[in-house]
Amino acid sequence: MISNIKLKNFKSIKSSDFEMRNLNVIMGMNGQGKSSFIQSLLLLRQSDGLSNGILKLNGGEMGLINIGITKDALYQFAGNGENLEYEIKFDNDSELKIKTLYESGADYFYISNLSDFQEKLKTDRILEQPLFTNRFQYLNAQKVEPAEANKASFTAVSVNDDLGKYGEYTAHYINQKGSNNLHLMNLLHQKSKEIDEVTGIELIKTSLIDQINFWLGEISPGVSVKTQKVTNELVLLDYEFHQPNLGTTNKFKPQNVGFGISYALHVVTAILKAQNGDLIIIENPESHIHPRGQAELGKLIAKASLNNIQIIIETHSDHIVNGIRVAVKEQPELQDRVILHYFEKIVEETEQFSKITDITIDKRGSLSDYPGNLLNEWSNQLFKLM
Repeated sequence: MISNIKLKNFKSIKSSDFEMRNLNVIMGMNGQGKSSFIQSLLLLRQSDGLSNGILKLNGGEMGLINIGITKDALYQFAGNGENLEYEIKFDNDSELKIKTLYESGADYFYISNLSDFQEKLKTDRILEQPLFTNRFQYLNAQKVEPAEANKASFTAVSVNDDLGKYGEYTAHYINQKGSNNLHLMNLLHQKSKEIDEVTGIELIKTSLIDQINFWLGEISPGVSVKTQKVTNELVLLDYEFHQPNLGTTNKFKPQNVGFGISYALHVVTAILKAQNGDLIIIENPESHIHPRGQAELGKLIAKASLNNIQIIIETHSDHIVNGIRVAVKEQPELQDRVILHYFEKIVEETEQFSKITDITIDKRGSLSDYPGNLLNEWSNQLFKLM
């Protein structure tokens, strides 16, 4: 797990030190540098030539990000001779330092401290960290739209344990691994227990698909996910809804039940499939989801961080954050596992850059700091109506 990141001269981030915990919530208005922070990690992840000293700015269609060329990635107001630098510490006391050389027009940065860097990769086994292995999941803000026919990928699902950066393999993942038991048993939904009508024995539903349905039920009550693999490249996805005393409805195509359920399906599956040691990065988990569902999603994400995993989410949702705050109040042991990083742009005469405020949550669910424009827009608009 990453314990600290020092980042210098990357896009709008001039120089910042990020304390990292199990759950890291990235917040701020648009254009303040939030995505830049996430991209700095994706840049390392997609650089398959990292051990050869190459930071690849563009991953192509199959990559994670496409930044452009060096001038697009380097902090605009960097001084002469100043370049992109990383310093990343992990919880096993290993450390990765990267200093780069700038070449105008290049689509990569070359690592200048290459011999020391390569030695660290070897001695500290850096490439075994989740950021560089199949214990990594990234969901882009632009998730795949609801569709009955969904892509299948044996490599993504069976080899890499991956939903795809847009969630394009979520249906295949559920079809392939839905019967598997949850790894993180504290994520079992409160409705997981039932009494067998014949034996009277208490049963606990622990499968991934059961838990996906339970948690999706917090967003759309009674929903049930159905998948069917048609070919090696195609999986069908439908939804049913439970009707008390009447069984279930007919199957509905995803495009006929609204965006919220399908968008939530990717996020819920990404959290519920996690196992100890994972690193999960999710942009805008709240997309198209009702406020109550957002709050419940925040609680689920917070509960997941009680395990030995690391989650980074970028969100604009007060409801996600408040769901996390409620979870901390209900489970005070979360207090030291959650941190918010609030981004805001500082504009000076000669430069502008991202300022990051670290915000913690106490056992009552209160925040340690309330920067401007944080969690107060409801009050702002309500005041105008009075």
